[in-house]
Amino acid sequence: MKHKPGSPTGWAPTSDWIARSGQPLRGRIRVPGDKSISHRSIMLGALARGVTEVDGFLEGEDTRATASAFAAMGVRIEGDGGVRRIVGAGPNGLKAPAQPLDLGNSGTGMRLMAGILAAQHFASTLVGDESLSRRPMKRVVEPLRRMGASIATREGGLAPLAFAPVDALKAIDLVTDVPSAQVKSCVLLAGLHATGTTRVREAHATRDHSERMLRAFGVDVRERDGWIEVDGGARLEGTNIDVPGDFSSAAFFLVAASLVPGSDLVIERVGVNPLRTGLLQALWAMGANIDVENERVAGAEPIADLRVRAAALHGIEVPEALVPDMIDEFPVLFAAASLAEGRTVVRGAAELRVKESDRIAAMANALRALGATIEETPDGAVIDGGTLRGGALDSRGDHRIAMASAVAAQCAKGEVKIADCANVATSFPGFVALASSAGMAVRGL
Repeated sequence: MKHKPGSPTGWAPTSDWIARSGQPLRGRIRVPGDKSISHRSIMLGALARGVTEVDGFLEGEDTRATASAFAAMGVRIEGDGGVRRIVGAGPNGLKAPAQPLDLGNSGTGMRLMAGILAAQHFASTLVGDESLSRRPMKRVVEPLRRMGASIATREGGLAPLAFAPVDALKAIDLVTDVPSAQVKSCVLLAGLHATGTTRVREAHATRDHSERMLRAFGVDVRERDGWIEVDGGARLEGTNIDVPGDFSSAAFFLVAASLVPGSDLVIERVGVNPLRTGLLQALWAMGANIDVENERVAGAEPIADLRVRAAALHGIEVPEALVPDMIDEFPVLFAAASLAEGRTVVRGAAELRVKESDRIAAMANALRALGATIEETPDGAVIDGGTLRGGALDSRGDHRIAMASAVAAQCAKGEVKIADCANVATSFPGFVALASSAGMAVRGL
């Protein structure tokens, strides 16, 4: 490990990895807490009256950046090691930060916090790293401006986002054109501070972590006639949040154990929100042997243990209806497809072009470096499965490209060098150690 000055955690893994064919994945593991839920637990706990206790908080750079931002606005946040105690500031208790709030690489943090800061009586600015500063923010800025927010951006609606003080926001009806839980959540959070009832309608339902958690904090979130509604002036009351394991982190192990012969792995206590598990549906369609066991509810979220055994995967045409429910899992799906029998076709996933990297191009280039046959399309890819060789590739600083490439390397005929992996610390700082304990062969340089 090496020190990374200025990062929210203060530490980052070495930048490059070496991965190669490893052992069958076996045993029982737990992945870190869900990143989306960890972000929201800090935000809603900060806005609530009273104390919120969070167990299973993800100790990643993205989520710590969110916690640091609210601490800079006067919220008392205590704890470490997956536990947080948040002393809520109440609906109007946030204080003006002394300097810009740095969210690092966190698109979730920036887009959701925009809905909160747009309604405040003080000025503030959200900034991020080079990658985050290239990601589209107009999709949240425009509806917030319709609500009466005063927000300055760089050309094209890019960060930094500078918020001027406002007296009040007004409720709007928003029909989203691109499925995005972040846009929906941003507008609902702004709606808590708006006059009237804010309503959001989606063409395709996206992950509902915000709605579930708002209800846990006592907010009346209604769903009727296709609209999601919140009333302005709702009061949040502190509560206890039990964060499940992150399905997006479990996805790397689901695919690795499916691909490596002889694997039989149980991933415990994973969040299985039905609006997050599109990859599970896709893997089943590809022939994966994955059992959902011990289903129960933790807090407001469904969880289960996932048992995955090696299976012969085959290519599929990924149903476009699944795309919004697996948008973060496509890099590792590409890895699975490159080793499956036959052809896999992905359509309707243009959103991948504007993630931490252009994930279609980044994953296609990574797998081509290992001998895969992939044709990029504007909104997806056509992947012909086969064998992979060793080689060198660049993750482009994208945590999911790095981890998906390490999964692909488990079946490569030779050593794979993966460059620029430091940003894995944003979402899964213990990936190399956990992967190694499960049987994967991956190490930092």
